[in-house]
Amino acid sequence: EILTWSQLDALMDRIAAAMQRDGLKPGDAIVISGAMSPRQAAIFLGALRAGVVVAPLAHSVTPETFAAMLGDAGPKRLFVDAQAAPLLPAGHEEALVSLNGQAPGRAFEDWLAPQGSRPAPVAIGPDDAFNIIYSSGTTGQPKGIVQPHGMRWSHIVRGAGYGWSPESRALLSTPLYSNTTLVVFFPALGYGGTVHLMPRFDAGRWLEIAERERITHTMLVPVQYRRLLAHPDFDRRDLTAFQMKFSTSAPFDAAPKADALRRWPGGLVEFYGMTE
Repeated sequence: EILTWSQLDALMDRIAAAMQRDGLKPGDAIVISGAMSPRQAAIFLGALRAGVVVAPLAHSVTPETFAAMLGDAGPKRLFVDAQAAPLLPAGHEEALVSLNGQAPGRAFEDWLAPQGSRPAPVAIGPDDAFNIIYSSGTTGQPKGIVQPHGMRWSHIVRGAGYGWSPESRALLSTPLYSNTTLVVFFPALGYGGTVHLMPRFDAGRWLEIAERERITHTMLVPVQYRRLLAHPDFDRRDLTAFQMKFSTSAPFDAAPKADALRRWPGGLVEFYGMTE
């Protein structure tokens, strides 16, 4: 599925208008949960256009953990697919929108505002809530961390030093509920670039896409770097378009880091403590 900038802009308008039609106001929250897709990304962006706060939730957790995050976020709308649907507790039926028609709730196409719909403009300040990211799930109950628009804007401004431009092409294979992904997703769009979303990581397929699409930027966790560097196709693929690679979420040992710098064009930047 491919969305041009004009198609994305129109879809964001329709999503924002549908949320306003449903009575959502700036500061209200929605939940998005399911496999990464352009539609999921468009809902995230459309909600922001309406001043709505996005809580992207992992669908790889237990039903009890999912229910706790849901209760904490207090969403007015829930956008889920078939992967997230089994986690849903009772009592949210009226708020459900099905991302792919395979989950309970109103079909996304039926919920969406008509073609040409435009939302009422909303004023958004740097201290207004942008998203709620749930962290520390590996050591205890996930905690909701509210991040403001100013924080996300700072990521885009800081991206000037990482080579972002309208010609940038980012390849992302980690979920949209994680800052691992979002810290690259938003700067790529903020500079007018192209974002390629890969719903599930596969090293061979990843290398194929990176070569074919002339990918310039990516975010990967250390285990993905190790798998890519060990893949038999790695040295046969043309990765010379790369300008910058990013890593986060786990320690990146010196040996694979040095191997990446030696064999893989472009720079390497690590992020720490992004959510907290």
